[in-house]
Amino acid sequence: LLNQALKDLKEMKQVQENLLEVHLNGLLQTNDKIALKEITRQLQLENVVGDKVFGSFAENLAFLLEALKKGDRASSCPVLFVLDEFDLFVHHKNQTLLYNLFDVSQSAQTPVTVVGLTCRQDILELLEKRVKSRFSHRQIYLLNSFDFRQYLKIFKEQLSLPDKFPDNSFAQRWNNNIQSLAEDKVVQDVLRNLFHHTKDLRSLHLLLMLAVCRVTVQHPLVTPAHLQEASKHSRADSKANIVHGLSVLEICLIIAMKHLNDVYEGEPFNFQMVYNEFQKFTQRKAHCMNNFEKPVVMKAFEHLLQLELVKPIERPSVRAQKEYLLMRLLLDNNQIMDALQLYPNCPTDVKQWAASSLSWL
Repeated sequence: LLNQALKDLKEMKQVQENLLEVHLNGLLQTNDKIALKEITRQLQLENVVGDKVFGSFAENLAFLLEALKKGDRASSCPVLFVLDEFDLFVHHKNQTLLYNLFDVSQSAQTPVTVVGLTCRQDILELLEKRVKSRFSHRQIYLLNSFDFRQYLKIFKEQLSLPDKFPDNSFAQRWNNNIQSLAEDKVVQDVLRNLFHHTKDLRSLHLLLMLAVCRVTVQHPLVTPAHLQEASKHSRADSKANIVHGLSVLEICLIIAMKHLNDVYEGEPFNFQMVYNEFQKFTQRKAHCMNNFEKPVVMKAFEHLLQLELVKPIERPSVRAQKEYLLMRLLLDNNQIMDALQLYPNCPTDVKQWAASSLSWL
């Protein structure tokens, strides 16, 4: 959409003459210093900057924009900043780049427009207050409306080699293979699962990249097995993977929270409630668990907080007692049970406790 809009814009003669574009990508410009160097390079102002030393980022940016002003200083080149992977710029220190770009775009002196591209819908929540206040709050949401047949067509287009590929015979062989992959039932099942999970093409690109990475000189073509393997890898549950690395005590605390969720139908709980639940279990099954002191259990609970498997409902105040802060568990029952099946050397009693009904309470 942006490329088409820019193409239309450039066809307007008055714009064509003096519009300057700066394209930045959050994956490449990982901090403000690199971003500023790239802005200088794309605006072709390296000679103007020379060996000048600037006190701040804002000063440096203001100098660059000042250098673009033409002749009578009343008119200057309009600059369009396009920030791809916009959500990654949010993680730059103090969001200085975003603050200054938005600030300049709002001032009447320099004609600057900033366009951010991101797949995160919660992006405004990530902006600092001072940055958010300078943002125009104009957002365009783009949702993919294609059906599965078109999705298959996109799959073929993304993997097919172009006509100008140097090795003609290999390109023919490769493209024939891609055609047969698109007709394969196993491949269609993998793609249909992904399609129903998300229509986002970034997810498709990730799947295809993982599959293509398996291609070697000995096995130069993508197979249905490659796509199946890539699907398992890309759809792996990161939270369930974290559970595999927990101690048995931490697993027990998660199971205690699971039972509390079942009893109180998803209402928030606090550490004291979890501790009481855990104690009931250890008193019944004392032979399978050591008798942990309360501070040790509290430390394990805090570790779950750090791993973001548990989340406080409100930001804790200085005076609040840790034991009574209300929390929510960020794992559902299926994730817990699936993770326990794969947990190495999990005591049988613990597995049974996780699977047990509420009758024993």
